[in-house]
Amino acid sequence: QENEIKLLTAEIERLKNFGCLGVSPSLEGLRDENAKLKYRLNFLQKSLQEERSKTAKSMININSRLQEIFGAAIQAAYPDLENPPLVVTPSQQPKFGDYQCNSAMGITQILLKTKEQKVSPREIAEKIAKNIPANECIEKVEIAGPGFINVHLRKDFVSKQLSSLLMNGVQPPAVGKRKKVVVDFSSPNIAKEMHVGHLRSTIIGESMCRLFEFAGYDVLRLNHLGDWGTQFGMLIAHLQDKFPDYLTVSPPIGDLQAFYKESKRRFDTEEEFKKRAYQCVVLLQSKNPDFIKAWELICDVSRKEFQKIYNCLDITLIERGESFYHDMMKDIVKEFEDKGFVQVDDGRKIVFVTGFPVPLTIMKSDGGFTYDTSDLAALKHRLCEEKADILIYVVDSGQSVHLQTVFAAGQMIGWYDPKVTRVAHAAFGVVLGEDKKKFKTRSGDTVRLIDLLEEGLKRAMDKLKDKERDKVLTAEELKAAQTSVAFGCIKYADLSHNRLNDYVFSFDKMLDDRGNTAAYLLYAFTRIRAIARLANIDEQMLRKAASEEVLILDHEKEWKLGKCILRFPEILQKILEDLLLHTLCDYLYELATTFTEFYDNCYCVEKDRQSGE
Repeated sequence: QENEIKLLTAEIERLKNFGCLGVSPSLEGLRDENAKLKYRLNFLQKSLQEERSKTAKSMININSRLQEIFGAAIQAAYPDLENPPLVVTPSQQPKFGDYQCNSAMGITQILLKTKEQKVSPREIAEKIAKNIPANECIEKVEIAGPGFINVHLRKDFVSKQLSSLLMNGVQPPAVGKRKKVVVDFSSPNIAKEMHVGHLRSTIIGESMCRLFEFAGYDVLRLNHLGDWGTQFGMLIAHLQDKFPDYLTVSPPIGDLQAFYKESKRRFDTEEEFKKRAYQCVVLLQSKNPDFIKAWELICDVSRKEFQKIYNCLDITLIERGESFYHDMMKDIVKEFEDKGFVQVDDGRKIVFVTGFPVPLTIMKSDGGFTYDTSDLAALKHRLCEEKADILIYVVDSGQSVHLQTVFAAGQMIGWYDPKVTRVAHAAFGVVLGEDKKKFKTRSGDTVRLIDLLEEGLKRAMDKLKDKERDKVLTAEELKAAQTSVAFGCIKYADLSHNRLNDYVFSFDKMLDDRGNTAAYLLYAFTRIRAIARLANIDEQMLRKAASEEVLILDHEKEWKLGKCILRFPEILQKILEDLLLHTLCDYLYELATTFTEFYDNCYCVEKDRQSGE
């Protein structure tokens, strides 16, 4: 932007000279050109100002800042080294300082391999330390052991960052150009109830969307519903038999799950019904209005049930099911054919993707499309129409090979370049019962999600009554506490586990107010709010104090808490890169326990025994 401003300013000067000399073939044209350039110049200057003021208010990623400093030091010490290793991490123990640079060991290996020079890591560490440029954040460095560089931060630097944080609020580091992120999550099937398997995709997907929104990205949240396909043939045929006047009178399908089971039983046992079901699919796919109406009725019943769960868990989604991509599938097949990627196998049209043994089937022998076709159509639409810079599929690990094949096919045909566009499968493991087996009901059925949420509400209320909260809270406050605890604990229990692993679902562990649980974090948060309430200090008073006074971090627990708070941007950066949200939960738990240590050692507020003030 700065370069463009220089160029535009020079161009405006040149046009001014043109006008003065009167050499212009069309003065009007020059004026127009001049106006456009001035408009562009104003726009750029304004957006650069906004970017700078945003950056000034943003939290600093201390780890990134230290990497810049050590990157410059290594460059000065070893100018001939290409891409030297740059390793900066927070110290595990306070006696070793606040951060550590562990690059010396890696550089030793490189010098030995490329230049056959044998230099000890300690010697390299000393050379790096001597070349550290002047900076605002390092108090001192010490070399320890075989070549670790221990970094001690300046107290006034940390103090300044905390005051800035208090005055400007929690502003994540600026992301540069506002990129578009598309997240595909939840994705239940129409006519089937949401079960415990949908819980993880829904919770993880929602949290990823909030993360990218918080960091300043433009996020599109998509619910890829299973709302198209052969199962609708049997559902529509059954609807016609059970509610023949469905076109004029809205059918009272109360229990869609039972309705689905009845139609499936008939499909498996009645030959005549099966034939009719296939005919219904053909009529639906040819967009016959009566059959479209039947399909919409069935989708609406499901939609209402899904929405109850989304309301409970505070989930926001845009529905864009398989049916949305139906009209694009013909073109997808043609595109693969035109590029010469299609082979015919027993009447089916298949596509082999380099590196994957199982081909994608993009057209069945009867001319119908498959999940492969709809997934390819969705991928293309998200990349080419939605212009996604980052595309994330929050889908269980079982779909890994299928999704990687689809992504590779999109790359092969030229829809995206992985160096420019990030397409990622955020996979997750299954939910297990306390017996470490797949989470089922006593009768062996899949656990309905709505039953699970209701059980959570019941357990949360029992816990609140155990703590006698019902005696001090109004009915309305108690209800709010119940939903916060129940749904907060269910979400946090999922998010605090590494999503790649299976996790054991246990209400007892979730609702325990000790350890890394939502209950403990809610307790710590309430305690923090209570201090402000007791001291009768609001945010405005704190901001005023932060702007006028220097925050002195004398006590070791104050220093520890201050540094812990400022690690937030590092955590944010890490989870935006690897999409592993449990890192954030671990950080929040560390922050809460560090706060508790501070609270136990440093009085924040005391009451006067006489006056009660």
